[in-house]
Amino acid sequence: MPLSISPVILAGHLSKNPQPILHADELTLRPWLPDDVPAVLQAFTDPAIQRWHRQTMTSREEALAWIGQWPDRWHAEKDACWAVTRATEVVGRVTLSTVNLFEGAAQITYWSLPTARGQGVATRAGAQVVRWAFEAGFHRLELKHSIANPASCRVADKLGFPLEGSLRSALRHEDGWHDMHLHARVVDDELGHPELVGGSDTWKGEELW
Repeated sequence: MPLSISPVILAGHLSKNPQPILHADELTLRPWLPDDVPAVLQAFTDPAIQRWHRQTMTSREEALAWIGQWPDRWHAEKDACWAVTRATEVVGRVTLSTVNLFEGAAQITYWSLPTARGQGVATRAGAQVVRWAFEAGFHRLELKHSIANPASCRVADKLGFPLEGSLRSALRHEDGWHDMHLHARVVDDELGHPELVGGSDTWKGEELW
């Protein structure tokens, strides 16, 4: 049955170009490389990161498979995942996941490695991904986290994602079902946050992500 509306973003609009390299102060956001295996293993064995992830990883082969999936997912226009680096060191990750080109929607996720926490890495890197996504034509970006994760809530606030509500018993972790906060930004929102307009304000509080 024909639709009465057209896609927000046409299929092929993202994949016709390589995944972009983004910059935020001294941070560079780039596609993942096989040499990043040690950083990936460190992330997935870090208790603070693992607490909020349901995937486990213990081997080099698993890390290579995790890294190797992202080019295919970019070309399929399903996800875009960036390694956040400082000089040659991987310090975090930002991802646009569950991409829906027809609706112009996606979800943003992030984490920071232990040595980079408290330095605004997730906030500054996430802001560049948000900027890129809206410039690429996305209409709405969502950000979800467990209500037991106040650090992620603070990053959402710094990124200009207002809290829209709570999703009851929405995601199951090892310790049981978690209520989730739903934050979102739409392209029409005012840019009232320095991170989204090129500033370098740094979040000094606890930042696990």
